[in-house]
Amino acid sequence: QVQLVESGGGLVEPGGSLRLSCVASRSIVAFSAMGWYHQAPGKERVRVGLIDNEGWTNIADSVKGRFTISRDIAKKTMDLQMNNLKPEDTGIYSCYAQAPRADYTDTWWGQGTQVTVFS
Repeated sequence: QVQLVESGGGLVEPGGSLRLSCVASRSIVAFSAMGWYHQAPGKERVRVGLIDNEGWTNIADSVKGRFTISRDIAKKTMDLQMNNLKPEDTGIYSCYAQAPRADYTDTWWGQGTQVTVFS
């Protein structure tokens, strides 16, 4: 079993920045991918980005240029740097990790961290 714990959420004014961190309970090199989802109030959860086991990243068009994903293998963490935040970025951000099995993919989730962008 894998535990993922997010941190770094909070209140920020528009234009501000936050850095979210997701720490795993075991080495992250075995994961095929890790990433972040965003669920705005009253809306479906959408993926904002991912990083694969080779370090390749993919960021959603809606946040490209403002959000970046990175990882620190030694610290077993994956971070989401969020710059120039907008009110529509408000919501719960959850990290996930995936590992392939013979005929399915294991997926683990963190509990989520709240981000509120207000003016």
